[in-house]
Amino acid sequence: MNLHALRLFYQVADKGSVTLASEALNISQPAVTSQIKKLERELDLKLWTSSGRGVVLTEAGKRLAAEANRLFAMEAEIEDTLQQLKSGAAGKLHIVATYLPANFLLPKWIAHYKQKHPNVEIELTTTNSSQAIDSLIHFKSDLALIGGIREDHPLLERTEWLEDDMCFVVHKQHRLAGARIHLAEMVNEPFIFREEGSFSRDQLIALCTTHNLPIPAVGLQMNGLNETLRVVMEGYGAAFLSSLETEDYVARGEIQKVHVQGIHLKNPISLYTRKELPSPPTSQFMHILMQDKN
Repeated sequence: MNLHALRLFYQVADKGSVTLASEALNISQPAVTSQIKKLERELDLKLWTSSGRGVVLTEAGKRLAAEANRLFAMEAEIEDTLQQLKSGAAGKLHIVATYLPANFLLPKWIAHYKQKHPNVEIELTTTNSSQAIDSLIHFKSDLALIGGIREDHPLLERTEWLEDDMCFVVHKQHRLAGARIHLAEMVNEPFIFREEGSFSRDQLIALCTTHNLPIPAVGLQMNGLNETLRVVMEGYGAAFLSSLETEDYVARGEIQKVHVQGIHLKNPISLYTRKELPSPPTSQFMHILMQDKN
């Protein structure tokens, strides 16, 4: 079926006049009439008859006009959807992140983004750094936020986002709570270590190696942040963690920092995307992250 001719017929049917339709379409009346006659021959159906200055639709014409109305309404809806996708007003954004950004940073920015783009569907997955990178490379996600590493990948674009201070924490009544001491004294304490491969554990070991100090005794090993903090709050040992992970507990007075002189380690958090042009929702979300990070 000739869709151009169908569109002309629909305009005539909608306006009830060839004259009004031709004016609306900015096409001559003979051209409109000619196209509709061709459509009638193609369909082998009589669609209309002239009546004074207007037209009267046949039964077939009425049915075709109703179906054309549905067709062109759907076309308009598709065009609107595509425009929203192009502008980033609709679509889907899948974010993968390691524990710290996923739990302590992203909820705020996701809320800001959704207020501006309510029709964009967001999925957030918390995972480790290697799985986050793998998800991005294999097109399972659009954006990764990874804490604790600064590794480049040939297929990915890395953008520095935030740096968080690392800190030593103990129970609020621990003898070192709030004290200023040297690293050599700090590492004499029994430590609650995070799981092997965690950034805080690797940083603490590297710190001791750099300063030619023994690695602290592993008093306990915990596979989660909450478990680690809970043990410290119950009065056992020390932990080496990110300030973002501990600031609420410190503010409530449940744990205290130990100020170790000369030690200023950072926990970097980076944004990763694939090197090709990111989708509009990804670009818009990254813009919010970079603009509002302070």
